[in-house]
Amino acid sequence: MVEKGKIGTRDSELALWQAHTVEKKLNDLGYKTEIIAVKSQGDIILDKPLYELGITGIFTKTLDIAMINGQVDIAVHSMKDVPTALPIGIVQAAVLERANTLDILVHKGNLDFLNGSGTIATGSLRRQAQWWNKYPNHTVVDLRGNVNTRMQKLQDNDWNGAVFAAAGLERINLKPENYINLDWMIPAPAQGAMVVVAMANDEFSRQAVAELNNIDTEVCTHIERQFLKTLEGGCTAPIGALAVFIEDDILFKGVLFSIDGKQKIEVEKTIPMQEWKKLGYYMAKEILDNGGTQLMATIKENKKGFSLPSGLISLTKLKICVLSLK
Repeated sequence: MVEKGKIGTRDSELALWQAHTVEKKLNDLGYKTEIIAVKSQGDIILDKPLYELGITGIFTKTLDIAMINGQVDIAVHSMKDVPTALPIGIVQAAVLERANTLDILVHKGNLDFLNGSGTIATGSLRRQAQWWNKYPNHTVVDLRGNVNTRMQKLQDNDWNGAVFAAAGLERINLKPENYINLDWMIPAPAQGAMVVVAMANDEFSRQAVAELNNIDTEVCTHIERQFLKTLEGGCTAPIGALAVFIEDDILFKGVLFSIDGKQKIEVEKTIPMQEWKKLGYYMAKEILDNGGTQLMATIKENKKGFSLPSGLISLTKLKICVLSLK
């Protein structure tokens, strides 16, 4: 950042809340800033499931380009939206203290459907697979758009509920009375965390933003994203991961599902905190050695005859493999 630093962000209410949070923290440290809002492809193309677009980078690519072109100095993201491999020249500058990691089900006041048939909405492969694993007879429909748009779509349709990240709704005061915590659902790697990225050669911006870093959140999200990166191999899949500090130890839970939720491979381990650096890698290798390699191969094959639950609506093509962001 030179003179007044330019903070890049998506233009949704949640993204702007996150950017303003970073701006206030930097202003409090004496840095002058301004916010530059852009619309990402993920916000523009709302008629296709995220994995048809290529989940990895769909919300961050526009800001990456803006930063590389010098239009913004730093960018603020929901960390779970950020690819595990950043574009060349862009680096992670800070991870802010993590918020709520839970997924929640927002419903319409009646939970009877949990004991019978029902329809829930989500645009996430991970949430879809975990829901089908627990409720195999339910229908899952695709739900796209920013948090506000998704909440409105839930009200406008006859679905029983929709799954959201608790942190996003809490940050902009949209969390309704009718919700339940899905504490059985393993969150996305880095869910609830905000990350600030900068150009590798911009020493001033990197040093300024580094003052916002929370070391506990940095360590836990590193473990989760290392787990994700090791499993993915260039393709996206239903993967959940959560690392938490428990006194001087770190508890890690990780899971890989088939798209239809029928197959589930999970790991759980507690280690001394000083052994954190390769934990995500080793946990991913454990999953790969216990059927995960074959499951990932099945997902990547994307065979035309891939069988999904009868409740699937509008998810007609599974273009799972993702192009690298260059």
